[in-house]
Amino acid sequence: MREARSGASLLARSIMSVAVAVRARNEIVLATDTLTCFGSRRVPPQNHRAVKIREIGQALMASTGWGIYENLFDDFLSGRPAPELRDSKAIFAFFNRFWRALHTRYSLVNEQCNSKDSPFGDLDSTFLVVNPNGIFCVESDMSVTQFRQYYAIGSGANYSLGALHVLYDPEGDPELLARRAVEAAIALDTGCGGEILLRRLRAAPPRRGRPGAPSRRVRPARGRARRTGTPPGGGAVRG
Repeated sequence: MREARSGASLLARSIMSVAVAVRARNEIVLATDTLTCFGSRRVPPQNHRAVKIREIGQALMASTGWGIYENLFDDFLSGRPAPELRDSKAIFAFFNRFWRALHTRYSLVNEQCNSKDSPFGDLDSTFLVVNPNGIFCVESDMSVTQFRQYYAIGSGANYSLGALHVLYDPEGDPELLARRAVEAAIALDTGCGGEILLRRLRAAPPRRGRPGAPSRRVRPARGRARRTGTPPGGGAVRG
């Protein structure tokens, strides 16, 4: 969960989050919580249910970090064909185009990264993309990592990953595994809550290796991976 650093942050819409993807039995399930906060104020699920999963072509994407990305993607993707987020290379290319649009089309975007130690820009959010070919994590530096079994992002990710480390079975029910992972985050992390939203899709046959083979990465062009923390100056965030 991200703590507020300024008075503006206390009133900003925060979508503190956990997003989990699990691949098992030729299916992939993406699950999130639905909690929305305004600073320290939690919104009851009866009053608002945040939908944190976006369909992009044949892919599904969940994000954690700044809540304004919901509005930015709505605008960026409107009126154009859905991109094909089929593999690490295509996902990286999509986010590279999105980065350029952020700095040419949206004047509200801060040009500076949050750390003087990095020569790169910073999305300051993390994204989880699933498609028939697998599970992909896009870090704030836009590096793309593919996972063969499961992964989680957000303020409750450590709890979800711990649960999946114990519970994962390649022949298990991916929906049940994803649900239990999100339940662990909701139970233990103050930034997660509400109902559980799940989406599933059919996985393509693996091309090579076994489910536990090492992950694959794409080198970042811009940005630096960040741990959970509050973006300076306030604003909507997802945990």
